[in-house]
Amino acid sequence: MDAEDLRYGLGLTGADPAALGAALGTVALRLARKPGRLVRGVGELALAEAAVGVDVARLLLGSPDPPVAAPEPSDRRFADRAWKENPFLRGALGSYVVSSRWARRMLESVELPTHVRRKAKFALDVALDAAAPSNVPWLNPSAVKELVDTGGLSAWRGLGNLTEDLIYNRGRPRQLERGAFQVGSTLAATPGRVVYRNDLIELIAYEPQTETVFEQPIVYSPAWINKYYVLDLAPGRSFIEHAVQAGFTVFAISYRNPDRSMADLRLDDYLRDGLLTALEQASAVTGSPVVNIVSVCIGGTLAMMGLGALTARGEGDRVGWATLTVTLVDYSEPGDIGAFTDEQTVARIERRNARRGYLASDDLSSPFTLMRANELYWNYVVSNWYMGRKPSPFDILAWNADATRLPAAMHSQFLRACYLENRLTRPGAFEIDGSAVDLSHVQTPLYVIGAQNDHIALWRAVYRTTGLVGGPVRFVLTSGGHIAGMVNPPGKKNARHFVNETLPPDPDEWLAGATQVDGSWWEDWAAWAAERSGARVAPPHLPEGAPAPGTYVHG
Repeated sequence: MDAEDLRYGLGLTGADPAALGAALGTVALRLARKPGRLVRGVGELALAEAAVGVDVARLLLGSPDPPVAAPEPSDRRFADRAWKENPFLRGALGSYVVSSRWARRMLESVELPTHVRRKAKFALDVALDAAAPSNVPWLNPSAVKELVDTGGLSAWRGLGNLTEDLIYNRGRPRQLERGAFQVGSTLAATPGRVVYRNDLIELIAYEPQTETVFEQPIVYSPAWINKYYVLDLAPGRSFIEHAVQAGFTVFAISYRNPDRSMADLRLDDYLRDGLLTALEQASAVTGSPVVNIVSVCIGGTLAMMGLGALTARGEGDRVGWATLTVTLVDYSEPGDIGAFTDEQTVARIERRNARRGYLASDDLSSPFTLMRANELYWNYVVSNWYMGRKPSPFDILAWNADATRLPAAMHSQFLRACYLENRLTRPGAFEIDGSAVDLSHVQTPLYVIGAQNDHIALWRAVYRTTGLVGGPVRFVLTSGGHIAGMVNPPGKKNARHFVNETLPPDPDEWLAGATQVDGSWWEDWAAWAAERSGARVAPPHLPEGAPAPGTYVHG
């Protein structure tokens, strides 16, 4: 999983890592009950370690043979040639590789319930990440070379970085320099104004940038785990900017950051006072009875709930088309995050949230960082503390750190309806705002986007949306992970996407028949949306309002 994806993904569930140690304890207990298997395993480990010792001896004698135990070629921690050519480092790395593989094999050999296995694998990965020899400063060749090359200054700078992090960042290495980005100037900078506000949302309308615009406007439905501006990052990397410059009138929902007074809000409120209200306001401002939707992640899940509710009321034609970006509707395969959505864990999360009235952003701090420790923790330990460097500015990390709270009732309802019970896939099983949802009756054209390396919304699970609805669907598979798949502007290096005009039931069959297109899916989307958004007309007159990005985004 991409580093920036994990914290976001765990935020969807409010994942509680407390059960990770218990899961590993279960593995140890079951291995202890099978002493024969355990003894054989220890013997296998001893033989593997002996082979590493022989390999080091051969290297000392001048053997040119490759290591007997090497990490994956893509593992950047061990890219330095010293890990292969220095006998001491080669031995340390070889021992780490064989013991890591042994530990994973032992875990796989134990019979466990699926949810326990998922948690145990997460916990084992945490432990193995921490045990890597690259995390030891005097073993890391890059850190040692930096120390020599700078005459010791790297150690002094690293100590300064460590001290600053202890004071200002709760002892965790910074992924981003403080003040590297400013919301409203370097992020969320597309010109616009707040045209509506209630206790839940601000609705931002973006200033037209073309002489004519498409008749039907777009409402952007963001996920509520972070601030809305993932689709309005730095200029040139903003989907909203791209859409406005293509002639679309775009409105964005910016949710208020919940406090205890909002503890009882439910998905019903987010739909009624959020998305449906935004559709009404966009229609009133533009005069168009038809409004379209662009959504991301669980903002797309809410959009599908809304389409189901509108269809049940006979109002499905209020939405002309909808875009679902890396959105799960069928939660039967929830990816890595599924390890934290069993009944026991959800009940513990509910008890914790009930005491405060919300899921706090602080709940997503260091424990979750350690779950993808190589990218989110140890990489910065080595770079910031050992080598004395400053983290590079990255707009996605700045957005990802700008987390929000979640109302306790809504969060519980979401976890149970989607992750635990997967009710949207069953006609009539889910009711919202007084309407039972049957997605098979939804005729709204959909543009559905999955991302190849997405571990939060697995693309094959995203593809299942195509079989849940009754209307036409265009499915596009893009490169990148959950967040990089969204932030995919034209001109991005190595960007590509796959298209297929047919929709077979099997996603792998779809992929086998798909055509790879170099470039961003944003351009494919713009062409698809332009055909379905009405005639070109004069831009609407926007009412007066506070400049974008408004006030709620700073809450």
